Amino acid sequence: MMDFDEILPDIGEYGTYQKLILWFLLLPGTMPCGFHAYNQLFMASTPEHWCRLQKLDDLNFTTEVTKNLSIPYDSSTQQYSRCQRYDYNYTQHLSNLDPLSLMGGGGTVTPPSSAKVVPCDQGWHYDLPKYSTSIVSDWDLVCENDFMPTLALVLLGASGLVGNFVFGYIQDGCGRRPAFFIYLVIECAFGIATAFAPTFAWWLVCRVGVGFTVPAIMSTPMVLAIELVGPSKRTYTTVIMNVAYSCTLILLAGVAYLVRDWAQLALATTIPFLAFFCFWWVLPESPRWLLANGRLTEAEKIMEKMARVNGKPLSPNYMANFRRKFEVEKYMSGREDETPQKSYGVLDLFKTPNLCRKTLIITFIWFTNTSVYVGLSYYAPALGGDAYLNFFLAGVAELPTYLFLWPSMEYWGRRWTLCFSMVVGGSACVATVITQDDPLVTLVLYCVGKFGISSSFVVLPLMASELYPTVVRGMGLSVSAVAGMIGPIVIPLINHLGSEMMVLPLIIMGVLLNLGGVFSLMLPETLHQHLPQSLQEGEEFGKYWTMADYCTCCPKRPSRAHSTGSKVPSGNAFGDSGRSSQGAEELHAATTLLPQRHQQDGRQENSTKASTLGRNGVPPGDSEERPQSRMSLDDSCRRRQGGASAGDEGEEGAGEKQTLVTGSRKVTVV
Repeated sequence: MMDFDEILPDIGEYGTYQKLILWFLLLPGTMPCGFHAYNQLFMASTPEHWCRLQKLDDLNFTTEVTKNLSIPYDSSTQQYSRCQRYDYNYTQHLSNLDPLSLMGGGGTVTPPSSAKVVPCDQGWHYDLPKYSTSIVSDWDLVCENDFMPTLALVLLGASGLVGNFVFGYIQDGCGRRPAFFIYLVIECAFGIATAFAPTFAWWLVCRVGVGFTVPAIMSTPMVLAIELVGPSKRTYTTVIMNVAYSCTLILLAGVAYLVRDWAQLALATTIPFLAFFCFWWVLPESPRWLLANGRLTEAEKIMEKMARVNGKPLSPNYMANFRRKFEVEKYMSGREDETPQKSYGVLDLFKTPNLCRKTLIITFIWFTNTSVYVGLSYYAPALGGDAYLNFFLAGVAELPTYLFLWPSMEYWGRRWTLCFSMVVGGSACVATVITQDDPLVTLVLYCVGKFGISSSFVVLPLMASELYPTVVRGMGLSVSAVAGMIGPIVIPLINHLGSEMMVLPLIIMGVLLNLGGVFSLMLPETLHQHLPQSLQEGEEFGKYWTMADYCTCCPKRPSRAHSTGSKVPSGNAFGDSGRSSQGAEELHAATTLLPQRHQQDGRQENSTKASTLGRNGVPPGDSEERPQSRMSLDDSCRRRQGGASAGDEGEEGAGEKQTLVTGSRKVTVV
């Protein structure tokens, strides 16, 4: 299959075109996910409340006097009851009290000692700032109904799980670009409808609709950013995308602070994104996805535009030779009879052992990362103090992580950076069990945990996208994200059931996070490697790693001889004027093989089978003692092509020329 990474140097790995798309389209594209994932925390915030008693309200007593007369006080927690009140003859008791004390002028008023305690039955008073509203206060979602905000978070996570699963099919089947706008329509429609919900039931329906797009809508900007740039810029683009997401959370804290009414907040966090529909005319489809799905004409148009904007002139016959090579590789891969829109499903991720193992490990790590990240974000308002300030600090705590990530991912590699981040974050979460009585130390550990989990959340999607083959990359990311969304469904329930010990979910997820850090070392390193394109390349990648390979840190960049594929030494890959005449002859020889092989399929198939394997199933040129520690993707390409190394001299020469044109040297040696 054509490797887009080999074409990028000719049209620009990270030129003006990619910069414009990244900074003006993809970075803003992270905002809808961040806003709608957490604006519900502010819409459904639970203010301080106590039982309403109409008799005392009519007397216009101060709030302190009213509470002293009607609300039980718990001296151990130093708080008034939220769901109970005193029941006695208030008229008779008030007549026996000093009028000056009732007006708050002196002394403390108390209820009679014989007063009974009963549940609130006349509604509640809410301690809300001026111009502030909450769905909790509007619809009395407290006491026996206090589970409703938790239920809303659970359903938001559950709908996100379903949406992620569906989104994988949409993104891989329809393309990255259509998927983004489909989800933008859904999110904006339900986001605006949220503001006009007349009852809690309707509000909940709207939130489920919004949740269907969270976090799926962020997948397109992330995947598209990675697929548009070369291998050397993947770390940069991933870090920048996550910086934009962290800034979105900081911005949300500011918007929520300024817009205190929940209905207006729903509009303020949705209406601005209607402008994103203007992206329809400028947002490109991923050329990598187009090539993987056989849509060559569309890919050529985007590549020509990239080269033009990046100032990388192509020779007149570049695209013609590119198309010829594409057809050769398509034939040599046995795809001449396949439809361009070959479909792939979830089962393709589990059909081969190595790809299955990597999928399971990535999915488990994704589950632990999502659980802890969302858990810490939900935990911010529970730290005490100002909920807006806490959420703001939670977003700010993520920014220093990128100063650590940028050099570490390029020097340590993806695996060790991921492991270190998860272990640090998990250890900080577990440590909160011994510091929960010290708010300052708990806050420090919280920030350390947020630092660790934010770091791992940056590394994981990048590493996963580099491990999954192009043809199932969107599906693989969606499957892992779907499993990860189970965490946000469970965490609100744990928070609700363990309200007396708010660090309980942090302890559980901290243990899981440490386990995930250990499992991350069982994945192959992807730094400096080409993205696998087909399922076979995805299976071969890292298949023969040994324990020594898994323990290796700080991978070195492969030499030029190992990292280049079928590109000729000078000029463009597909026919610039500097191209050697020998390379042109090789391309011509390879393309002329197509009609010959149609006539010789039966005879050459047997010849290929005989010549592909040597003694004991070892390919020609390899000894039986060949170290199985690593295998390049080029090996799998040559096996698939069935290079004719045995037989008459003519066939041998043809086989060599086929390899020169169609083999892609995607070396995994680090």
